[in-house]
Amino acid sequence: MYDIIVVGAGHAGCEAALAAARMGSSCLLISSDLTAIARMSCNPAIGGVAKGQITREIDALGGEMAKAIDATGIQFRMLNRSKGPAMHSPRAQADRTQYSLYMRRVIEREKNIDLLQDSVTGIECSAGSFSHVILSSGKTIKAEAAVLTCGTFLNGLIHIGMNHYAGGRTIAEPPVYGLTESLSTYGFKAGRLKTGTPPRIDGRSVDYSITEEQHGDDDSVTFSFETKTLYKRPQISCFVTKTTAETHDILKKGFSRSPLFTGKVKGVGPRYCPSIEDKICRFPEKQSHHIFLEPEGFDTNEMYVNGFSTSLPEEIQLEGLCSIPGLSDVKMIRPGYAIEYDYFFPHQIQRTLETKLISGLYFAGQINGTSGYEEAAAQGLMAGINASLKRQKRSPLLLKRSEAYIGVLIDDLITKETNEPYRMFTSSAEHRLMLRHDNADLRLQHFGSMTGLVKEIITERCKEKIQCINDLKQLLVTTKLQASEINALLSPLDYPSVNASQSASSLLKRPGVHLSMLLESSVSLMSAVNAISSDHFVYEQVEIDLKYEGYLKRDLLMAERILRLEAHHIPVHFKYDTVAGLSSEAREKLVKHQPETIGQASRILGVSPSDVSVLMIHLGR
Repeated sequence: MYDIIVVGAGHAGCEAALAAARMGSSCLLISSDLTAIARMSCNPAIGGVAKGQITREIDALGGEMAKAIDATGIQFRMLNRSKGPAMHSPRAQADRTQYSLYMRRVIEREKNIDLLQDSVTGIECSAGSFSHVILSSGKTIKAEAAVLTCGTFLNGLIHIGMNHYAGGRTIAEPPVYGLTESLSTYGFKAGRLKTGTPPRIDGRSVDYSITEEQHGDDDSVTFSFETKTLYKRPQISCFVTKTTAETHDILKKGFSRSPLFTGKVKGVGPRYCPSIEDKICRFPEKQSHHIFLEPEGFDTNEMYVNGFSTSLPEEIQLEGLCSIPGLSDVKMIRPGYAIEYDYFFPHQIQRTLETKLISGLYFAGQINGTSGYEEAAAQGLMAGINASLKRQKRSPLLLKRSEAYIGVLIDDLITKETNEPYRMFTSSAEHRLMLRHDNADLRLQHFGSMTGLVKEIITERCKEKIQCINDLKQLLVTTKLQASEINALLSPLDYPSVNASQSASSLLKRPGVHLSMLLESSVSLMSAVNAISSDHFVYEQVEIDLKYEGYLKRDLLMAERILRLEAHHIPVHFKYDTVAGLSSEAREKLVKHQPETIGQASRILGVSPSDVSVLMIHLGR
């Protein structure tokens, strides 16, 4: 018997198993293919807008994803540098094969993890609590808890043109049958979703002279706060091209055999990441769409055609590719395809990711209707942590929306209607200025320390960093620069002259003025600052905190107001039909979602502010 069984070894499963094992739980990780641990079945990249923030939060909490991409990345870029700090998002292309091998090595070195190559086709529970999993052989294995991270394997069906094949993630991987049906017998409600992937091509068949080269950053930012320097190997470039009117005409020839347009695909696809045929239909006025040619590793010629996700017939895909500048002689290694799969409506899970119907059973990743490696890994980490905390009879780890993108992700899943694959965006977070990638360690590392996933030496470094930030901010508030120093600083920026001294902090709030400029303008200030810290990450935090001080204070006030609503708990199995004055829609949604707090209730679609007021009055708040 194990403490925790993790079903599935994708990004969610790896983080769940590692978190549970490192917290002292004996863990069995079950996968149908142990050579495919943490396989990047779609885009071989980690991070991006909002996803980069999530990856750094995973690291701050003690997860592994950030370290894995630092060790296996082939190109690193910071997106949205021209925008404010809340929008800065790290992204890296990965060596697909090396990323998977890295994660397998980490898992195999963990003494508390056993591996088993098999498929789970059902679960059983006793007296409302999880009991054991059922394998394809009919064998059962008992555990105190289980985390299901099934990805796209549940009754998976792959579509290429009018042909369809049973597949779990790729055509070469079998789907899982039986588990959806087993969970449904316990009252779980399932739905159907769809996602897709582009064709892969041979990089040797590309004419790079008529594409735009996209280099990595020279000053690459690591994902993990523990990584000192990136692996010393030249970064590989990506390349940008675009579709043409001819491309669109060619692809339209296949629309009559598209599974998306003929009704063969029943699952709902992601609105934010449409297939190329979807884009042509939805934006008929656009004559071209960007295509990104992304290498899949250091030692392979295979390239990922980002922006060309499709399930059109194979010959139409190849003809369309050949009409794109730079790809006239392209060789297609494998075609793009769509895959539809089962998921379970996430209003059936709690904030801990434990299911409401079965105690000790946790869902994480695409089984909850999400999309993306980072969203899956975050859920796996939280499920593994909370399953272990429950076993240790400790309070769960519940992240607020104002504390982490991960908190936003989980709250959105359990309060909003998920009828398409959920993807995190910066616009989803109302406190995004507070939830930056650069301060994830300051926000969350103490939680990682509490669970034991972050080493004490790392926690102490973080505390020292916080102290240096506070000391440096205080120094800049109290230090005044003379008018002559200020005018020498501001003159190149076309600011009018000043006649009086000003504090360094007030000068820093001016547009175009940076801390490095202040230090260059005053030798005494530079000396005082260096006495506190010479860490440029500390300088970065100080500059952001002071420049955006007013906005951050406003965000904090908003977070405190919301927190007051989160403090008002709603009793379990509360009888909403006893509350006079609730609208019919609100009553239906509240019964369905069973929110834990007034704050959660207020975010459910269909529950109005007046419904929240009625509910608070009834609860005596």
